[in-house]
Amino acid sequence: MYYLFLADGFEETEALAALDVMRRAGMNVQTVGVTGEVVTSSHNVTVKADVTIDQINPKAADGAVLPGGPGTINLEQCGRVLDCVTYCYENKLPVCAICAAPSILGHLGILEGRTATCFPGFETELKGATCTGAHVETDGHVITAKGAGCAVEFGHAIVSLAVSKEAADKVISDMQCL
Repeated sequence: MYYLFLADGFEETEALAALDVMRRAGMNVQTVGVTGEVVTSSHNVTVKADVTIDQINPKAADGAVLPGGPGTINLEQCGRVLDCVTYCYENKLPVCAICAAPSILGHLGILEGRTATCFPGFETELKGATCTGAHVETDGHVITAKGAGCAVEFGHAIVSLAVSKEAADKVISDMQCL
């Protein structure tokens, strides 16, 4: 099960566009409400999460996805989110973060020696990373992305890693993105 974490203040495009691409590819993914079952985005869009943070087993994850936005702070303050991200990283499972959320990976030391990208201004938080400014970077099992405008591309990268590039290309083609 892939967990896509939602905390109050999340950037809805980053979360929902990536989720849409993942589900179109047939991935088993749940949205996880970190700050409650109903989560409010940075632009006051409310989303009912599939499960809440207390209903997941961080060590049952197949991958972790972290959207950015002001909610990044709420994600980083949640020990279960950090446990899941750490578990995935240590077990070479996909760890995916976009916008401000790669800062969480930087603070955990996950980006040390890796190529990464993030929303401009957060580069100093990506401890040990080579920051490229690219839309999306995949370095091993770690995927980072720049921001909301790159959310579909971020979803493509996740599906490419988790399923196959062919499956990701088909979803993107079917969505008329190519």
